[in-house]
Amino acid sequence: MSAIRAYLKGLVEEAKKPTSSTLLLAELVPRPQPRRRFEEASLKALAESIRAHGVLEPLLVRPLGDGRYEIVAGERRYRAAQMAGLSEVPVVVLEGLDEKTAQAIALMENLQREDLNPYEETVAVLDLLALELGKGREEVVSLLHRMRNERGGKATQNVLGSPEAQKVEEVFRLLGRMTWESFVQARLPLLNLPPDLQEALLEGAIPYTAALELKKVKEEGERRKLLEEAKAGLSLRELKAKVRELLRKEASPPPWHKEVLARLSRLDLEALPPEKRKAVERHLQALAKELGLTRKA
Repeated sequence: MSAIRAYLKGLVEEAKKPTSSTLLLAELVPRPQPRRRFEEASLKALAESIRAHGVLEPLLVRPLGDGRYEIVAGERRYRAAQMAGLSEVPVVVLEGLDEKTAQAIALMENLQREDLNPYEETVAVLDLLALELGKGREEVVSLLHRMRNERGGKATQNVLGSPEAQKVEEVFRLLGRMTWESFVQARLPLLNLPPDLQEALLEGAIPYTAALELKKVKEEGERRKLLEEAKAGLSLRELKAKVRELLRKEASPPPWHKEVLARLSRLDLEALPPEKRKAVERHLQALAKELGLTRKA
């Protein structure tokens, strides 16, 4: 049994009198999950399997008190069962399950999904850490950055030996996917992706490594073009080369800059009429001040 499954089993056993049953799909209510998406092809494949073999793993639910039951774990099976045309599914009813435990079970179950994309995984891990630490998501992000800074010798904040840091390490050991250091380096940047890249990542159209590379391109039109190429199968190596070339061009001064600089270098102020010379001198002084090139008294 995996560490996650063992952890889930422990959480389920903490509930009062878990009982196996069968419930109508109409009696079930998914938990509010505004960020969750389900990959259509994967869902259809699961629906075909359910048509052939039924729902093999019961859904975990808790009573809402009005004759309905909230799905704590198993929303993907619930949706696939709907697609398969089933009217009822096997469930385990968890009586007396508090909200924190229900959320922990939902997050852990979500992290086991085969179609979970890196962005969703990042958010789910942060939500799990927030739940375990009793903090908001932004506070967790701040804690992780402070831990990394201390680990890298950039600051001495006495964070790494704290109970909070130990809890962070414990959660990542449980998940067994990556260290907290690699999570900070490779996954937290996904939270700051532009909307078009977030959308592509959520749809599974590009890998997260391509999204992080495309994030370097600030000009939307150019980024959109490269995004379409990445969706069409452009390799990460080819994408990096194109981004590198694009950034090099962006860093180079436009041709008109070079022309203006060349003309200024040939400019003979003494040859200009007095009024024109004064006007040019005023503009040059203003430009020098803007660029911080004026001498301090």
